[in-house]
Amino acid sequence: MEIQFNDNGLVPVIVQERRTRDVLMLAYANALALELTRTTGYAHYYSRSRQKLWKKGEESGHVQRVCRILVDCDADAVLYEVEQVGAACHTGHASCFYRTADGEEIAGMVFDPKKVYANKGE
Repeated sequence: MEIQFNDNGLVPVIVQERRTRDVLMLAYANALALELTRTTGYAHYYSRSRQKLWKKGEESGHVQRVCRILVDCDADAVLYEVEQVGAACHTGHASCFYRTADGEEIAGMVFDPKKVYANKGE
């Protein structure tokens, strides 16, 4: 199936935990990130802010084993069904969707990002 990338060469990726069906995060992938995901079995993305390819968990060890890749009806979005190791969110939460639109936190942290990312930016 041919993925329809946007004008920037990216496609949104919804990430869902295979067992719980929880939505973990939304990220973006370019063609290379999708290819690496397919060939390695681990989630790869393209960072719009850093303008570079990255493997989920490359710093934290909280990798995503990709079980299946689904494509939506228009082929302009994909869904990774994953087995999450550790947490998905860099904030320390299991999911990036840990708060309501009113700002109420509905899920606790599962790790301390200050310890996991202690040397980030140094």
